[in-house]
Amino acid sequence: QLQLVESGGGLVQPGGSLRLSCAASRFTVDDYAVGWFRQAPGKAREGVSSISSSGTTTYYADSVKGRFTISRDSAAKNTVFLQMNRLAPEDTGVYYCACQRRGSGSLYPTDFTSWGQGTQVTVST
Repeated sequence: QLQLVESGGGLVQPGGSLRLSCAASRFTVDDYAVGWFRQAPGKAREGVSSISSSGTTTYYADSVKGRFTISRDSAAKNTVFLQMNRLAPEDTGVYYCACQRRGSGSLYPTDFTSWGQGTQVTVST
């Protein structure tokens, strides 16, 4: 069974930064597209960013373009990262990573088959 474990969430002030990690086990990130999604209380889960299995294509939600960057370390850590800068209160939510076998990546949760447990991100004064 594929496993993904998120980490790096926390409480940060507006304008601050966080780096989320999604550690993969029992599969290699080179073979899967990996996406980051978030869910705020009372709202539907939404796509934030994803990277294709080839690593050559990335996607970002309009609300995070220019502030968030997705990357991966497939050689050593088998981990996908989400660098989040200039965080705002509307970025608050539980952040999940998910994978899609040999996928091109997307921002649609239904395209992804295996999910992590999530990490809480709270942006507040």
